[in-house]
Amino acid sequence: MSDDHHRAIRTDIPHYARIWNYWMGGTDYYEADRIAGDAGIAIYPGITAMATQSRRFLIRAVRFLAETEGIRQFLDIGTGLPTMQNTHEVAQGVAPESKIVYVDNDPLVLAHARMLLTSSTDEGVTTYIDSDYRHPELVVADARHILDFTRPLAVMFMGVLGHAQSSDEMLRIVHTVLRATPAGSYLILWDGTDDTDAYVRLCAGYSDTGGGPYTPRPQAEIRAVFDGLELLEPGFVSVPRWRPETSGAEDIQPIPAYGGVARKP
Repeated sequence: MSDDHHRAIRTDIPHYARIWNYWMGGTDYYEADRIAGDAGIAIYPGITAMATQSRRFLIRAVRFLAETEGIRQFLDIGTGLPTMQNTHEVAQGVAPESKIVYVDNDPLVLAHARMLLTSSTDEGVTTYIDSDYRHPELVVADARHILDFTRPLAVMFMGVLGHAQSSDEMLRIVHTVLRATPAGSYLILWDGTDDTDAYVRLCAGYSDTGGGPYTPRPQAEIRAVFDGLELLEPGFVSVPRWRPETSGAEDIQPIPAYGGVARKP
């Protein structure tokens, strides 16, 4: 980790990754982050459920692909701060030989990378790439040093593409990465939608946390990312409704976070 990365980290001003960690129930945040997080909760109280439900979606999706589909390679792009049951812990809990590459370019996130590396299995690989997902060609080029792009892998975008400048850019980013993967690979993706006015208002002030503008989009725009892929059941849904661990998915209240898991034919 470079000295520049360490110097870039401030604890006296709120940081979007630590705020999300606070909403998710993690412990890697400071007083400034808690204050900003509580202000967000006052605007949209459902943000904590959204944070925890999105992580549960990640856990279910990664476990399903590892257990049922035999996927042993995961490219988690825009991963954010580590918290409970990260991608490598879930995948390697099923198959210890799994390889996981995390991608982020935030100094705070990168400073936590060593925490993840120490919890990897001896048989598998867990590593970080310091890269910006807005340059997907570079992400793929770096990931090729660790992952075998002749074999199926899972590409993950978990709530990060609202930072893309437009829907077109979102599509370009995802499709550039997927084009580099072979048939039988998977896309795991969710993002925030504009269904809930309070959530939209919260996102309007998100840039004040240093995270840059985050734009909730219509469901149809996010759903379009899956065009040309084979969506697994139950399709494109609010994330708590994607293969919940309990029955009665139709009774689960949707939240403004929609996504799915799809196979590249």
